[in-house]
Order: sequence, then C-alpha cells, then structure tokens
Amino acid sequence: MAESRTSSPAAILSQASLVGSVVPNVRLYSDVDPVVILSSATIKQNLLNSSTAWLIQFYSSWCGHCIQYSPTWKALAGDVKDWEQAIRVGVLDCAQENNFDTCKEFGVHFYPTFRYFKARSPTFDVGQTNRGPDRELQTVRQLMVNFLQNHTKQDWPPSCPPLEPSSAEKIFPLIGQKSNQYTAIIVEKDDSYVGREVILDLMMYQGLTVKRALSSDKSVVEKLGISSFPSAYLLHPNGTHAIFHVQKRLRFFFSSFLKLLPGVYRTQSTSGATQQPFLKGPQGPGSSEAWKDFEKSKVYMADLESGLHYLLRVELATHKTLEGEELNTLKDLVSIVAKLFPGRQSVVKLLETLLEWLVSLPLEKIPYDAILDLVNNKMRISGMFLSDQLQWVGCQGSRVGLRGYPCSLWTLFHVLTVQAARRQRDALANTGLENNPKAVLQTMRRYIVNFFGCQECGKHFEEMAAESLPEVNDLDQAVLWLWRKHNQVNGRLAGTMSEDPHFPKTQWPSPDLCPTCHEEQDGIHVWNEDKVLVFLKQHYGTANISPKYLRSSSHLEALATKGVPKPNQEMLGAPDNSKFIQGNTVAPENARLHANPAKQSDIEGAGKADTWAHRDIRPGVSFLGLGFSSLDMSLCVVLYAFSCVFLMFMCFFFRVRSKTWKVRHNRPYV
Repeated sequence: MAESRTSSPAAILSQASLVGSVVPNVRLYSDVDPVVILSSATIKQNLLNSSTAWLIQFYSSWCGHCIQYSPTWKALAGDVKDWEQAIRVGVLDCAQENNFDTCKEFGVHFYPTFRYFKARSPTFDVGQTNRGPDRELQTVRQLMVNFLQNHTKQDWPPSCPPLEPSSAEKIFPLIGQKSNQYTAIIVEKDDSYVGREVILDLMMYQGLTVKRALSSDKSVVEKLGISSFPSAYLLHPNGTHAIFHVQKRLRFFFSSFLKLLPGVYRTQSTSGATQQPFLKGPQGPGSSEAWKDFEKSKVYMADLESGLHYLLRVELATHKTLEGEELNTLKDLVSIVAKLFPGRQSVVKLLETLLEWLVSLPLEKIPYDAILDLVNNKMRISGMFLSDQLQWVGCQGSRVGLRGYPCSLWTLFHVLTVQAARRQRDALANTGLENNPKAVLQTMRRYIVNFFGCQECGKHFEEMAAESLPEVNDLDQAVLWLWRKHNQVNGRLAGTMSEDPHFPKTQWPSPDLCPTCHEEQDGIHVWNEDKVLVFLKQHYGTANISPKYLRSSSHLEALATKGVPKPNQEMLGAPDNSKFIQGNTVAPENARLHANPAKQSDIEGAGKADTWAHRDIRPGVSFLGLGFSSLDMSLCVVLYAFSCVFLMFMCFFFRVRSKTWKVRHNRPYV
C-alpha cells in the first residue's frame, strides 16, 4: 500500500532548508507571508501603546538556522492569524544595514531571538526573551497563550476575550435562556490549551461567545452530562442546549464547527468594522432575486452555466478583437471546456460548434462580435443553447457583489481538472493537449492573465503559478495543485472586504464535509492529501453535480425565438461601460439590468429571475461578424435554390437532346 501523503510542517521545513542552501540571497519573508515585516523605521511606532501584544523574531538572513526555521515561523503566523487583535507575529532582519542600530538597541546578540512585547506599553521596552530550547510550533503557540494571560487588567489587549475558566456560577444562569447569540462552552482538563486556543480562534467572529470550563469543576461536568475531555456544549439563541459532537476532539474541528454555525460571521480584520449579518431573502433593494436553498456538499450546474455565460458574453466582450496570444488562449480554453464540460447537450453542442468554427477559420484576427453571434446562436441551429441568465446557487452571495462569478470560475476549473483526471488518456483526444497533464491549469493561467477582469487577482495567481506549477507531473497532481492554491487564496483574502460574512473564506474542505481529510501532527493541523484527492474527485465528479434550479433549455430557446431580449455587444461588451466593469473588479451582480422577469414556474424552488435588457436587434446587424446582414443571407438562400433548379433543368435538357441526336444519326448495318 502506498504511503499516505500529508502536507506536514516537517516536509515543508526540509524543502525550505534545501532551497535556502542553494539560494541564500532570497528574502526569507515577503509581503505575501502572514507575518508583519518590521524595520528600524516601524518597530517602535508599532510597539508603543499597541492595542495588541507582539511576538517578534529578530533574525539574520544569512543565518542557516534562521533559514531552516522560517517555514515554521510562517506556519505559526498563519496558524494564529485570527488572533491578530490580541497578539501579532512579526519579524525584523538584523542583517540589513539600516536595522543594525535597532538590533543593537534591543540587545540582540544571537539569531534567531524571540521577544514578547506586552500591549499598551507607554515607554520603550526591549521585550521579554523566550529562552526555551523547544521552538516547535505547538510549544511557541502555547507560550503565546501564557504570555497573554500574564497581562494585567491595566495592559490587557482591549479586543482579547477572557481566557480564564468560567465557574459554575457564571455558566448555570445561561442554560435555557434565550439570547441573541450562541454560547459555546469548552470543557477540558486543567493542562489543556484547546479551550483557550478556540476562544482566540473565534475572537474575530460575531454571533458567538466561547467560554471554557475545567473538568475538575464536578458540578459543571455533571450538569452538562460530559464524560470525556475535551468536549463542547452549545447554548442556542432560542434557549435549547446540547453537547455538539465533532469527528475528532481537536482544536481545528471545534473551531471549524463553530465558524460554520448559521448567523456566525466574521468581522473585517483590517478596520475592525463589522459586516452586516446575512438575512435570508431578497439580495438587496429592488432585487427580484430570491435566496435559493442549497446543499454545500453539492456542485450546481446552474453555477457552471452562469460562469460560462459570464465568461463568453461579458468578460470576453471587453476585447473588441482577438488576436495573437488572446486568440490562442481562447481556442485552447474552448477546446478544453468542449471536451471536458459535463453539462447539458445543448451547451456542449454550442461549445463544440464554437470550437469547430474557431479551428476552421483561417484568420489571424477574429472580431468579438463574431463569437458573440455564434454564442447567441444567430444561425438558429436546433439543440444549441446557452442561457443568458445569471443563476447563482452554490455561488450566491449574501449581498449583491459578493461571490458570484469568481466562485463559479474556481468551481468550473475544479470540475475540469477532476474530469481530466477521471478520463485520463481520452480526456483531450485530438486537441493537441492530450499528453500534457498541466493542460487545464496552463489554460486557466493564460485565461486569467489575458481576460480576467481583476488585474491584481491575476497578478497573484501568476505568481503562484510561476512558483509551483512546473512541479505538476500528472493529472492527480493537477487536481491537488488547484485545491492548494484555492486554499492559499482563501487564506490571503480571509477577513478582507471581499469576503462574504455568511461564507467565510476558510480552509476547504471543512471537517464536516471530509473528516478524514484532516489530521494533527504535534498539535499542528495537516492535510491527508490522499483522502483530499478522493474527496475532490467525488465532490467535483459528474454524479455530484445537481441540476436543481436549471431552467429548461427548450423553454429558453422558445423565448428566444419569440423575441425575448438578448444581450448584444453594446450592453455586454463596451469596455467603457461602468455598469459592467468597475475598475479592476469583476462584479457580475452589479452588471445586471433588470427587465421582464420569467414566470415563477420556470425555476424550481427559486424566485423570479432577471433577463438581460437590451435594444431590439434590427435588420442589417452583421452575421457572425463577417459583414453579412440577415437580408444578405436570405438572398443567398434564394439564389442558391434558384441555381439548383436551373442546373437541374439544364441537365435534363442536355440529356434529352443527346438521346435525340443519337437516334437521328443512327445507321443500321447490313
């Protein structure tokens, strides 16, 4: 049996030490790491009267041990990222010339040196040095908890919740009482850190209070009916209460369960401002888009088709003409989607027709109008249709402008990587990409660079791809690579303004979806990547894609033939149209113009849906962008029919005349 793959910190550490020995001049920490990079100009102003405590590593970029320890320090900072309103993790490079005097002033003689700095310090302080020999991540994290508890009431970080255990006198009055939030009680042994770590993990979340109690408090244990430790007891806002069960009694499982409770949402880490909680119902004033109930264990075809619609009719529309790398990227993208998309036959037929047209057209430049005409099926080919409705289901946001298209694009490429891995050799047959395990990822990379509306997002994705995409050697690795990078992006965007408070950007899959994907080594959460791969292939497989909320393609085709407004180039593609492209941010919900809603019965369990408003299509509109009008095409058809009749008549005429000539000139032999 093959050895199970886990993304352990030890493995990362060994890889980093090899990299450090080969490229010693590379900066150990960068802006993309979850640490605060300090300098002589910023360290004192950050420490003086700080609202948080600090743990700072003074290091030297030429120090071999510092190089080897840097992955552990980054992992620690990422592990306690949600604690930043209580204690922050920073670094200062003493090997930089402008930091020499600062390191001397702080009395740093050896590297790395760890210093703790208390919150609310009104005067200069060189900090408290950690002299312990054990610098493993779990040990340092627990020392951070101890250091926080050493604060007095006067210097306690204002945003840090209480960490001391609650007594029976404080817990019993809460049981059975209605409240406007949840209360979770972690009951643990005296030497356990799980309760305090979960409290700090949830400190940036609203709608929930976390307390801890000790197993030595027999009255609490008996009252709550707890027999094993650590355990968690949950008091609901409606007054009900019970033990909540997790698959594994680990900090990560407790924290993940509580973060996903309905009504629990995250505050923004940058400003401390609170986002509004999710309200189930219409998504904004004047919106006819009703909330659609969905299962988070499912993938929805409505999201995939909506993503394709937005990609082909909106995002490509910002390019009036496609040529060179842009045209090649589009051809490869359509090739991959046409081959791998597990959708309805009408959509697949449209993609295959578009692919055949792109490949057969011997042009170095193609106007976008031509592509749009084909996507809108101006030729009225039967059984070929892609809805022009935005129908977010699993990708719907709690407010307008959240999630939507970026979510559907991630989902689409996850589905494509899984389809390629499942079908192996015949997945991309006859495309020129069949022997390339990175074909889907490379095409995604090129699409994001050339077409994705958020330039900053594209820049970050390109950096990730340049760093590690060459390491992908087979189709299974491609599936896992995209999953890792998606989680990396979630970690970077967690707590920012782009995060939907009802759908926090956590590491996925969560323990409730895949408990076997999560493990713990030396107190650190790690992924079992073999289990993750199995889960991804099941989750994004064809059998798990739900058709719920899909509109009937035959019904939509009928509406189209009756003159229901369709999107045209001016409404969907004008680059200077601020209603659709605002700055560098893709905002699909804001790009909608509400017109005549479809009937309620057209959507299974959904509210009324919007249609795209536009001007009527007039005679003389270019056909496939090649300069032919609909009148021209009608005349061509008439001329073609007349030519066929004329040729048949001439053929018949000459055949009869030939027979007459043979009879007239025939001379029988004697």
